[in-house]
Amino acid sequence: MDFSLTEDQRALRTGMRTLMERRFPRAALRAVVDAEGEAAVDRSLWRELGAAGFFALRLPEAAGGVGLGLPEAVLAFEEAGRALLPGPLVTTHLAAGPSAAGFSAAGAAEGEAVVTGLDAPGALGASGVSVVTQGTGGVLVEHLASADAVLVLGAEDAEVCPAKEVMPSAEAIRSVDPATPLHRVRGGGVRNGLRSGGWSSRGRGIAARLRREAALLTAAQQLGSAARTVEMAVAHAGGRVQFGRAIGAFQAVQHLCASMLVRAETARSVVYAAAITEDPGDIAAATLLADEAAIRNARDCLQVHGGMGFTWEADVHLHLKRAWVRAEQWQTVAAAEEELAARLMSTGAPCL
Repeated sequence: MDFSLTEDQRALRTGMRTLMERRFPRAALRAVVDAEGEAAVDRSLWRELGAAGFFALRLPEAAGGVGLGLPEAVLAFEEAGRALLPGPLVTTHLAAGPSAAGFSAAGAAEGEAVVTGLDAPGALGASGVSVVTQGTGGVLVEHLASADAVLVLGAEDAEVCPAKEVMPSAEAIRSVDPATPLHRVRGGGVRNGLRSGGWSSRGRGIAARLRREAALLTAAQQLGSAARTVEMAVAHAGGRVQFGRAIGAFQAVQHLCASMLVRAETARSVVYAAAITEDPGDIAAATLLADEAAIRNARDCLQVHGGMGFTWEADVHLHLKRAWVRAEQWQTVAAAEEELAARLMSTGAPCL
């Protein structure tokens, strides 16, 4: 199978990178990270993303969208991950309705609404009555304070409820990533929010598909971050001089950079393949490799930067922190391993 990008796909990737560099340069990232209090979603940036078609990328043209597919969405989200663009990008994109005709949150496609997500398999009962109990430990939700709505994924169904209905039962917790504020939502908040928001048959039976797409788009962001840390490591190795030579001339540093590149490109192949096949096993593999590439590449990039990489002024640690947060969203490494193990067992392949 040929995974080479078409001319249109390359143009899309270039356009998205140009948009990110112009609208969210390093200065904007540092402003978010260094701001006091909880980082809020930039509404003007959100609307500009909407105008550029980021959220409506997979909506049909007849519905006001761009009419592209999941592979193109992966390219766009890879660029967002490269730029460390903050905000609930995945859930706003999903809430725009590309997965099922008629299922959408008002204003999501245009960037007028910020939609965060709550992955709670026990949240939605078949009869429309929440089965999440107050005794559960709660579910982590990103950017809840900035959100207009929450996309709740149950075991089979999906529903959009007003964020303001969930907030009273949400507890702000400290996030390792300063650009990704987190809340823990208890079961009562899910139940009350859904009752206030009302039920819609348009979201019936699509939760599994939405979860797979969320996992893949998150993996695409991890891939973008992994590729960016390769660039950062190589640039620093070429410019930093020690003992009269650029540190990139030393074999140990060369090996680190080479390993980073191998991880990123291996993850790229699997993420791109999963975007085409949409197979649950392929998506699980993409999650595993992209998470590993993002986290280990950020760690190795820190090593290439030496003590400088651990300082607040450097950007390397931001990639590592964001990678940690993303690795806990939608499909964790443990869940991806279980998915792949189940598929291997079902095929009767011998276990070594």
